[in-house]
Parts: sequence; structure tokens; C-alpha cells
Amino acid sequence: MHPPYFQRPSCSRRHKNKGQNFIYPTLGLAGETGEVAEKVKKILRDKNGVVDEQTKESLKKELGDVLWYLSQLATEFDLSLDDIADTNLKKLLSRLERGKIGGDGDDR
Repeated sequence: MHPPYFQRPSCSRRHKNKGQNFIYPTLGLAGETGEVAEKVKKILRDKNGVVDEQTKESLKKELGDVLWYLSQLATEFDLSLDDIADTNLKKLLSRLERGKIGGDGDDR
């Protein structure tokens, strides 16, 4: 699904004041990414790093939750997932061109 088409229908009706409800999706995003990390940890711990179809399906569901909360957070800040992705790609390409992929800092 193309990001703008995901972002629009995923808007939560639970919180009415757009721009003032960024805490809820931020905490949801943190929680769901933690769940993804737990599943990956268990792939290493319990399955010797082997990813089977059942695990892929489980990860797909959790990553969907991550995407949902990310889209909610972006919507709260009036940002589109397309613009976020484009900005990130440009940033990474710039770092690659300047030999700054490794290292620390947001503005390398």
C-alpha cells in the first residue's frame, strides 16, 4: 500500500485535537517497536536465526502496528510518510556521497 493511502484511512478518531495528541502515538510506536525487537530476539534465541513462515506472518503483524503508529505520529505533526521517506533517502544519499555513513550525529 502506498503511504498516503495508508495514512489517510488510518487516522484515529479517538483523539480529536490533531497536533496535540503526539504522546499517545509516540508511546505506541515505542511499544510496538519493542515487540518487533522481542520477536527478532526470539528468532535468535529459540530458532537459531531461522525465520519460518509463521514468524514472518507474526512480524508482518507487528510491523503493521509500527507503521500504524508511525503514520499517526506523522499525521499529528502534519507530515506525510512520502515526505518523510524522501527526506530520509536524500539524507542517506548525501551521507554516502560525502563518506559519512558511519559515525554519530544527526547532521553528519
